[in-house]
Formats: sequence, structure tokens, C-alpha cells
Amino acid sequence: MKSLLILALIGASSFALADEASTSASQPVVEQYDYSTNLDIKRVISLSTLPNVCEVVPATMTYEDHQGQVHVLQYRAMGEGCGEG
Repeated sequence: MKSLLILALIGASSFALADEASTSASQPVVEQYDYSTNLDIKRVISLSTLPNVCEVVPATMTYEDHQGQVHVLQYRAMGEGCGEG
């Protein structure tokens, strides 16, 4: 009976690990932008919201390239709080 319980637990944990591995494999790697980065953007999927501050802040863009691959690009942008004055 104990061996059957151990086999059941091993089987369940194997499925959990396989599910976790497939989930992390589908998440694109976050790339850091610099001026030499060649961008192949077919469609922008999402842009992070910039905070209402007057300073440079981290921002993120998720996009699809012409081969259908999804990329996540992290870059620096000026916040939205710099009003004309």
C-alpha cells in the first residue's frame, strides 16, 4: 500500500513539474534594449504604463516580430509627470 501511495505521489509531482516547465517555456525572455538593438516589430501587444513622475523610469513593451515570435523588451523612458511650464 505504501509503495502504491509513493508511486502516485511521484506521478503527480511529475505532472506538476511538466506543467511548470511548459508554462515557463512559453514565457518570452525579457530583453534589455540599447541603441544597437535591431528591432523587428510587426505588432505591439502591450506597453507598460508610465508613472506620473518627472524622471527616467523603466518601461516594458511586448511585441510580435514578423516570424510570429513574441518578445518582451525592457527600456528606459521619461515619466509622464514633466509638464510644460
